[in-house]
Amino acid sequence: MSHLKLTIPFAVLLGGFLICSIASYGKPEYTKATKKACTYCHVDAKAKPKELTDAGKYYSAHKTLDGYQEKK
Repeated sequence: MSHLKLTIPFAVLLGGFLICSIASYGKPEYTKATKKACTYCHVDAKAKPKELTDAGKYYSAHKTLDGYQEKK
């Protein structure tokens, strides 16, 4: 019985850590799909909240950079 008192809270805590570590807001798939660096869409990749460049706003709306033209 004493093993359960330690095992159940440990399992819940471990499960919480796993769920939190899996959730991610920036996804490496985006950089692979677009072949662009994080800073192409984000003003500062480490800032919170994330500020998007014009390219990032376009990607957010269209889920692709196809058709996006950079301002000159």
